[in-house]
Amino acid sequence: MTAADAPDEALREGVIALARQAAAAILAIYDTAFDVEHKADNSPLTAADLAAHRCIVEGLERLTPDIPVLSEESAEDVASATRRGWASLWLVDPLDGTREFVKRNGEFTVNIALVREGEPVFGVIQAPVTGQLWHGDRARGAFRRDEGAGDVRLRTRRPARAPLRVAASRSHRDARSDALMARIGEVEAVALGSSLKFCRLAEGGMDVYPRFGPTSEWDTAAGQAILEAAGGCVIDPRGRPLRYNQRDTLLNGDFVALGDADLPWRDWVG
Repeated sequence: MTAADAPDEALREGVIALARQAAAAILAIYDTAFDVEHKADNSPLTAADLAAHRCIVEGLERLTPDIPVLSEESAEDVASATRRGWASLWLVDPLDGTREFVKRNGEFTVNIALVREGEPVFGVIQAPVTGQLWHGDRARGAFRRDEGAGDVRLRTRRPARAPLRVAASRSHRDARSDALMARIGEVEAVALGSSLKFCRLAEGGMDVYPRFGPTSEWDTAAGQAILEAAGGCVIDPRGRPLRYNQRDTLLNGDFVALGDADLPWRDWVG
């Protein structure tokens, strides 16, 4: 990726502002007696998902009218043949971790990623409850921005040392992940929801995030962009980086996210 692939400062700050606005829309609903609906796949849906969706989509259409937006809450309205013709797109999860939102445990995020030719070149993740925000691209690096503070540059923990800190999904932990941790040996398992796992890897607070079973592309694109910018990687069981908008499905396969790409992950995947 070259610097030309990443957004300029004005666009970057514009997207960060949108993520903040979406977070405010989510928090306006968070402490109310909101209703929970369920989609066809039984995943939850709330008014906060839809409010954040409208905020981000309308904002991105103003900022970059020439780049289409694919959001979780409107993806079914776009034919796969249409979106696969897009060389660039915004990939958005307006509220990643709706289950955590419903539980009111604070572990949910806003995810916005810019994808070019299948590669996530820029990502923003906002945590509404804490106010923390992460952003990154490999041309400039990865950063955390606390509310009211400036950017702090991030690097993954390299080389990683035992015990490896393994991010375990808060709501989707499974037997294959447990078996992988057993093969690693000495580990410290840390349960965490949503795309916050990628952020902790980028900060060096965790080392490995295995995921077996389906996730959607909007769940991972922003986190991958930030983690790669911090020196890590997100790869499939054959060692290939995840790619986006390349297939009829928007579901990812199995993957492992690493802070240190030199870890013996092939011995663990099984």
